[in-house]
Amino acid sequence: MRAYLAFTKKELTEYMRTFKLFLAIALFALLGIMNPLTAKFLPDLLGNFMPEGITILIAEPTNLDSWIQFFKNGTQIVLFIIVILLSGMMAKEYEKGTLINMVTKGLPRRTILFSKFTGALLLWTVSYWVCFFITLGYTLYYFPEGTTENLALSVVSLYLFGILLIAGLLLGAVLFKNAYGPLLFTGAFLMVLFLWNLFPEAAEWNPLVLASRNMDMLQGTLLLKELWNPLLTTGLMIGSALVAAVKFFNKTAL
Repeated sequence: MRAYLAFTKKELTEYMRTFKLFLAIALFALLGIMNPLTAKFLPDLLGNFMPEGITILIAEPTNLDSWIQFFKNGTQIVLFIIVILLSGMMAKEYEKGTLINMVTKGLPRRTILFSKFTGALLLWTVSYWVCFFITLGYTLYYFPEGTTENLALSVVSLYLFGILLIAGLLLGAVLFKNAYGPLLFTGAFLMVLFLWNLFPEAAEWNPLVLASRNMDMLQGTLLLKELWNPLLTTGLMIGSALVAAVKFFNKTAL
């Protein structure tokens, strides 16, 4: 446990030294501000840019528009940023040969991987919830009358999908000793999830539901009882990716 905590602290220190932690928080905070601002002022901006004589009818924005922006940016930008920042989580150690020194000094290989996963998970957790709480604060300010009873379910679902991507990235980082391999591996994994939806009977087990139907959750048309299957699949995939990463890493020449 002491070795695990020490190596995890090293990972967090590395994220701060390379400014990855600050960059992630800054970008996610910016998105957190932009989500409700876009929802609030986009109709006015569209109206100002329309040619004279042409009018468009746009409904008055609500808090749901702010959360539409949150989940759209969450799946298109936020997850992309975190994948890019974490794609090289093992590459430098392989390149510099530092893993050899750690292992020869008695540090278990699984401890290295679990510390890597924990550090990445903390980076994702802090950044994601900073984005969420900033969006929540501005949304309550601009749209105080709106209600979002199922907000927790939709937000936690996207967060869990992010953890799945991190587990996949770690497995890719073990299989490929560079920063590009994990990106391609994660891209291939996402492609499999999209193709999964081509089979209607199996689609309800697809983890992609957690990142693609958040507004349905928010509006109450997709309930928790309907999410047990993708949640179970997500949990099994995270566990399987971590176990596979340990198995492959134990056999990998450093």
